[in-house]
Amino acid sequence: MEAVRIAGDDILVDIEVAPRSHQFALAGYNSWRKTLEVKIKSPPLKGKANKEIINEFSKLTGHPVELVSGLKSQKKTMKIIGMSKTDFLQLWTEFETKSQESR
Repeated sequence: MEAVRIAGDDILVDIEVAPRSHQFALAGYNSWRKTLEVKIKSPPLKGKANKEIINEFSKLTGHPVELVSGLKSQKKTMKIIGMSKTDFLQLWTEFETKSQESR
């Protein structure tokens, strides 16, 4: 999956965000844009969406998360500190399945 890249001991993850959703959800992989699609509850105002992304992904992964690009865009790149690509992809698959089942 091209949306997840190794950066030393960390990983970089390209995401496309859909704000103002009913709940936080991992919606899938967009192979054309090469991004992971993420739905969030917060509106894109005053950094609320960015804070939700950081908080939700930190809880989901158990690792610190930073946004390294796209602070004012729907397309963002996150850095997940100290997580392997394999562990992230496994978590993504498990959570994406749960998100789809709850729809």
